[in-house]
Amino acid sequence: MPLSTRIEGSIERALARATSGLPPPKLAAALHHAVKPGGARIRPTILLSVAMACGDDRPELSDGAAAALELIHCASLVHDDLPCFDDAETRRGKPSVHRAYGEALAVLAGDSLIVQGFETLAETGTSDPARALRLTAELARHTGMPHGICAGQGWESEEVVDLATYHRAKTGALFTAATRMGAIAAGQDAEPWTELGARIGEAFQVADDLLDVMQGEADTGKPTGQDAIHGRPSAVATYGVDGAIRRLEDILSGAIASIPACAGEAMLAEMVHRTAKRLVPAHHATAAE
Repeated sequence: MPLSTRIEGSIERALARATSGLPPPKLAAALHHAVKPGGARIRPTILLSVAMACGDDRPELSDGAAAALELIHCASLVHDDLPCFDDAETRRGKPSVHRAYGEALAVLAGDSLIVQGFETLAETGTSDPARALRLTAELARHTGMPHGICAGQGWESEEVVDLATYHRAKTGALFTAATRMGAIAAGQDAEPWTELGARIGEAFQVADDLLDVMQGEADTGKPTGQDAIHGRPSAVATYGVDGAIRRLEDILSGAIASIPACAGEAMLAEMVHRTAKRLVPAHHATAAE
């Protein structure tokens, strides 16, 4: 079964639980708007890829973990777009949730998706409660404080910011969660998978910083030029465009080298290679060749 089928099926089941019975119609619609159609679903894809590389002996648990991770990610986008943060009008090529449904429903939609993420882990964890508990703790750790995506958003309100710390929390946290949760779902030790997730996460943040200055909204599906408008730290502001591209290439090379020895090592190396092709700007894509 293709990974996309597993991911979308698990997300659909989670949304069905969240909107069953007689829910507030507008809030239910806002949840669907926030989650579908999805982007690349890269975080759950990484999670399932690691789980498969480690044996994937509890696929129902891996699927639930993948859906939970993606729901948390979607919630973070809803909150990130709010007027108190980016005040973004679009996301994934359509109106952001607060533009489509109002600020109050956007806050509630983001909150509901976070809760639904953890409920999804609880629902699918009955096959192996011990692993489910570890997965829950892992997801919580990379969602909240002091090192999760909430901390990443919080760093944007500070006057002095270490770029690497900011990137690890803002974007890297859920990628680190993806690799570690994939290993946990398959009954393996999470620690050897930490560096791979951290490197992929940093690569995505550097690439996002580059897209913010190199492409327009028609290409990205969201407003660009936001880092300069909001005075946020970025790889481009720190290194310049060419320096940020070199940094991105170095990170991706290190990501391949960090893959732990496992049965699926070659498959994971190919996944990172494809990621490099996607992330590095085409006219500088030396690391993707």
